[in-house]
Amino acid sequence: MNLLKLFERAVIFALIAMMVIVVLISTIELVFIIVIDIFKPPLYWLGIEQLFEIFGFFLLLLIGVELLETIKAYLSEAIVHSEIVLEVALIAIARKVITLDLKSYNSLTLVGIAALIISIAIGFYLIKRCYLCRKS
Repeated sequence: MNLLKLFERAVIFALIAMMVIVVLISTIELVFIIVIDIFKPPLYWLGIEQLFEIFGFFLLLLIGVELLETIKAYLSEAIVHSEIVLEVALIAIARKVITLDLKSYNSLTLVGIAALIISIAIGFYLIKRCYLCRKS
């Protein structure tokens, strides 16, 4: 059993190291994207396409940071915090909605995305509410 625990901790540390590397490289890439987009003609002007790309990248980085937080919480407490997982899910679906091309999806798919957002938000609210009730 101790060998299994040691293996689990090694995997978690490896995941944290890889996530840190990915988030760091992605942050540097985002800086390059912003700088290149700003200095492309017309100077200091970002078009809608560039803004969608940058906002999508920001949210992707935020997802990476939240996943890192989830792994870190699991390492310290050996439990997965469901509110963090739901938070990551909300950020991921928000990223999808922000970068969504409405013309390429039918109305039923959009209703499904809306239902997914509502259900995740309700779950997040209920978990937070239960957590606050237990603290009181």
